[in-house]
Amino acid sequence: MLKQYFIQSLNRVSSVLVPARAVGLAGLLSVALAGCQSVPLKEAGTLTSYSKLGPSKGMVAKKRLYVDGQRLAGVRTIRIAPTMFSSAAASKIKSGADRDLVSNSLDRALCVALSDRYQMVSADQPADLTVRSVVADIVPTDKALAGVSTAVTVGTGFVLPVSVPRLPVGLGGLAVEAEAVDAGGAQSAAMLWARGANSILDKPRVSEVGDAYSFATKFANEFSQVLISGKEPKALDISLPTRQRVQSWLGGKPKYAACDAFGRAPGLVGAIAAKYGAPPQWTDKKPKAGAEQVLNPPIAR
Repeated sequence: MLKQYFIQSLNRVSSVLVPARAVGLAGLLSVALAGCQSVPLKEAGTLTSYSKLGPSKGMVAKKRLYVDGQRLAGVRTIRIAPTMFSSAAASKIKSGADRDLVSNSLDRALCVALSDRYQMVSADQPADLTVRSVVADIVPTDKALAGVSTAVTVGTGFVLPVSVPRLPVGLGGLAVEAEAVDAGGAQSAAMLWARGANSILDKPRVSEVGDAYSFATKFANEFSQVLISGKEPKALDISLPTRQRVQSWLGGKPKYAACDAFGRAPGLVGAIAAKYGAPPQWTDKKPKAGAEQVLNPPIAR
């Protein structure tokens, strides 16, 4: 299957590779270093309030954040409402199964990370806090170009000490907005977040949601840090993962049964598959049951 993607994409990448031969390897690397997908912060109209959000920050990932540490101090139980897509974001990804991959990845990562401090309960149970997220925008990954990038990167890894960076074209991205509200609907934390793929930092996967799938987890980990600490997270987190996080990452039983609603992590098999560019749907362990949810139109509040 990957071979088919590689062959189909040769004509599409010729405009990149031919100039690269003219300028040499150094020129190709310069192009790759500059290659990144720009994804702006985007409001989907679903947050209780946007007025408390701070200014935009960040370089690799951009974000606007609000958090009330005092409100979060007394929280003991949290439930996660399944992530939804804005109608605009949903229209960019044809496959509902692909959209489910992104939303489940986001919710699963949130549930596992928040389990470090809070008791996680199912979405139909009462809780001190409800976390709800919406994919506000998504940039599809070009599957054919991701296949070529994988072939080039993996191939050169066998003959060079350092692999050639991903081709700086066909990169994907993700924008999410999320908030945590108490039983009375008061906002305790909120975040607008966006990130586009980078040819150096992000490995290609042969899927329209290859980059978005990865970024969903990164967003979830960042927002969970906000809720756990009650403040803006540090730019660099060097803390070691907890035992329950490692177990869940390996695909084991989560600390709380509520997290099983979002499926199990693909673990080592998934990590190996990702290294070689395999689509996430090949290894992702889907939840037992679930239905995609799309906001149509987005709810303005």
